[in-house]
Amino acid sequence: MGKQIVIQPVSRIEGHARVTIQLDDNGNVADSRVNVVELRGFEKFCIGRPVEEIPRIVTSICGVCPWSHHLASAKANDAVFGVQPPPAGKKLRDLCNSIAYTEEHILHFFFLSGPDFVMGPDADYSVRNVIGIAQANPEIGKKVVRNRHLGAEMLEIISGKSIHPVTAVPGGFSKPLTPKERDKLLPMAEEVLEFAKFSMAFAKENIFPKYLDTVKTLGVINTGFMGTVTDDGTFNVYDGKLRLMKPDGAYVDFTYDKYTDFIGERIENWSYLKFPYAKAWGEGFSMDHINPKGIYRTNSLARINVADKIATPLAQKEFEEFRSKFGRPAQLTLLYHWARLIELLYNAEHAVELLHDPEILSRETRIPVTPRAARGVGCVEAPRGTLIHDYETDDKGLVTNMNLIVGTTHNNAPINMSVNQTAKLLIKDGKYDQGILNRVEMAIRAYDPCLSCATHDLNGRLAVRIDILDSLGHLINSFKN
Repeated sequence: MGKQIVIQPVSRIEGHARVTIQLDDNGNVADSRVNVVELRGFEKFCIGRPVEEIPRIVTSICGVCPWSHHLASAKANDAVFGVQPPPAGKKLRDLCNSIAYTEEHILHFFFLSGPDFVMGPDADYSVRNVIGIAQANPEIGKKVVRNRHLGAEMLEIISGKSIHPVTAVPGGFSKPLTPKERDKLLPMAEEVLEFAKFSMAFAKENIFPKYLDTVKTLGVINTGFMGTVTDDGTFNVYDGKLRLMKPDGAYVDFTYDKYTDFIGERIENWSYLKFPYAKAWGEGFSMDHINPKGIYRTNSLARINVADKIATPLAQKEFEEFRSKFGRPAQLTLLYHWARLIELLYNAEHAVELLHDPEILSRETRIPVTPRAARGVGCVEAPRGTLIHDYETDDKGLVTNMNLIVGTTHNNAPINMSVNQTAKLLIKDGKYDQGILNRVEMAIRAYDPCLSCATHDLNGRLAVRIDILDSLGHLINSFKN
């Protein structure tokens, strides 16, 4: 029996995971898996609660991306109650979404993935972190911290809370924006936009050219993609329709409430993450690296691939350059980082545009709602991928059924495929070092996974494994369902 390599914990991601790499008798990789065994049981304990409470409850799924869950839940509530928010209510939601995006993408690029590129993948782990970046580039470190803070401060001004928000309500937004608040927000948003422009230029000059060979080889797989676009195919992260694209670029568009016609879900006995797949392709499901079936990806690279254009000028210019360099759909996994910076630029531009829109100051931000028996599906593009909230209620407005598919859940199979490809590429004859194992982790970090968000039960079944060890830590026996 070959040797087993275990990377635990996977570092610089949100949530907890380990990588298990099985070597054959020759020391080459036979298989690799990403094991995730934390659970969020929100689908179960939300049943029986008034549906209007759910937007406040689901923000506790994750403190890193609470706004995504808050807004997807509010949109699901709109659908349950059969209402559309007034224009100002929708624009305030959209504004908060874009500000939260800037926070998230700055966090990931500079704090989580950045050390691999600024310090280098072979740098010692003691300096391959955000502290190492701050010590090597103190001015950049100061800018990163300040712009993250600006995002949080803007969300507090608009909604009263930057984490665990409560202001998106069924039928709109609970708090109008005042002219005084808008005037305070504008220079802050413009500063974040300047930092987004700096980040794009810095990466294109100092990072992407240096690591282009790595981008072309590490974690590379061939899949489809899914993201949100408007009716004319324009990139959007708050509202629109879903576009599911095959690996060859052919695609189909559908409304959020039709997702079950196009996407299936399955479970495996070695992870608490579900495995969504494109059942509409009629291929079934397979994670085989050579011949995958039904596999698609979400998140920044997917959104850039499925979109025909971007509505803001600076992001559109970067979008055109990206597409001219890498084609459509771009498959290289590490291009997620490049796509993420295009999204940072878009959301910073979009926030400034919304703050200049006179309609966002309207006092009409919500409309009344009445409980009814209905089904409602809400969807936003969370920073980590397409986020679907699906609720059913009885005639009193109490939740009777609930299903969540989180951005990272869509990417579960692709993450495993990218890890397997990287491990097979780099580990030969049983030889590996810290730098090689870090590159395996880099294949995961490219997806910016949020595992606390993504681990949701399917049909009450849990994959459980119990390992029994002796006093020396040797495995005596193992049981699993």
